[in-house]
Amino acid sequence: MQRIPMTAKGAKALREELEKLKREDRPRITAAIAEAREHGDLKENAEYHAAREQQGFCEGRINEIESKLGAAQIIDITELTNTGKVIFGVTVTIIDVDTDEEKVYQIVGDDEANIKQGKLSVNSPIARGLIGREEGDVCRLIPPVAPASTRSTRSSTSELQVESFKLQGKRKGDVKRRLFHEVCVKQVGACYAS
Repeated sequence: MQRIPMTAKGAKALREELEKLKREDRPRITAAIAEAREHGDLKENAEYHAAREQQGFCEGRINEIESKLGAAQIIDITELTNTGKVIFGVTVTIIDVDTDEEKVYQIVGDDEANIKQGKLSVNSPIARGLIGREEGDVCRLIPPVAPASTRSTRSSTSELQVESFKLQGKRKGDVKRRLFHEVCVKQVGACYAS
């Protein structure tokens, strides 16, 4: 079984969600099914079918969380030392080589990722490109490939602005794709538990 890296905070959040699903949602849904059964004919009973659908979603999420927690490799990022390398849990500041735009990200597990909070999944293309790099390293990140029919000349991947297409003319099919995007690792900060 493949181990899934997860911070202690991420594991705690999943355990809390699992507890809520089992202690609150599951009994509420079971009661709704029992109440809907009392209304009679189940074939045309919309409340019954809606409650059964909710039950399916709830049980599916419970199974998913239990599976993730079972396969989790929980890493207490507060105990990691700052070696200057980009690893799971660190906070990294990167600079876009072309625009000098700075971004700060923390590398976290898949379930904890939230780009608006500056948290990148360890499995995201940006994080994979940064893992193992040190301060001052310049690395090439592969931008997303959008359909050739797109009209946008800029694409936002995980809030990092990456130019994926450069229009060469006004003809519809005249598009040149940029093969990579260069960023410089400015600073690798300590792991933190926020």
